[in-house]
Amino acid sequence: MGELSGKVALVTGSSSGIGESTAIRLAELGAHVVVNSASSVEAGQKVAAALATTGAYVQADISDKAQGQRLIDETIKKFGRLDILVNNAGWTTLVPHADLDGLTDEIFDKTFKVNVYGTWWLTKAAIPHLHKSDDGNVVNITSIAGVRPLGSSMAYAMTKAALNHMTLLLAKSHGPIRFNAVAPGLVQTPWTQDWGVMHDFVAKVSPLKRSAYASDCSEAVLGIVRNRHMTGQVIVIDGGFTLVS
Repeated sequence: MGELSGKVALVTGSSSGIGESTAIRLAELGAHVVVNSASSVEAGQKVAAALATTGAYVQADISDKAQGQRLIDETIKKFGRLDILVNNAGWTTLVPHADLDGLTDEIFDKTFKVNVYGTWWLTKAAIPHLHKSDDGNVVNITSIAGVRPLGSSMAYAMTKAALNHMTLLLAKSHGPIRFNAVAPGLVQTPWTQDWGVMHDFVAKVSPLKRSAYASDCSEAVLGIVRNRHMTGQVIVIDGGFTLVS
């Protein structure tokens, strides 16, 4: 019996990277976990099948409001409750901040549709179920780009700033559900595996001399979930990068 036995968690974007690591760790602590992805079905099913507890996989693109609602509905249908929502799903593409023409309307719209609208819609759909939990939790995976003028594009940075502030607003207005955020710096994931120059730069300048692992972020999520008196916080996980850059 783990400390999260009987709890049900939904982790969006959990077929790889931070989401996968978070799903695995929540299950190791006893929670039933719903794994989700927009397109990587086989990878998501593999993660769900390998969890330490009975898990499930649901394909859904949260940027579509109806699919997000179906994701919540299928979680409740499968497990009868929802205690923890980890909003990890997101999208970005590299656009230099000086390249205004490169940040097309299509890129801008997609970044906001996934990162802000999708997270907002899904969280709203989850709140009635989270209120039934004895410790309802929402953890948003954001970024240091939301607290500093950094990031893969200006649109991405704006979305993460919006999510950080959304976290505080919901924490203030919708207790006793707890709302917190984990704001990583650069993380070593399949998404960033070709960003060698950026990883090298972070390793050179940051006090801890490397970019983050997915496990660094998932352990931060677990710390938030375990602390029942913590809400409205944005926890930076960047190895000290924002202290020097």
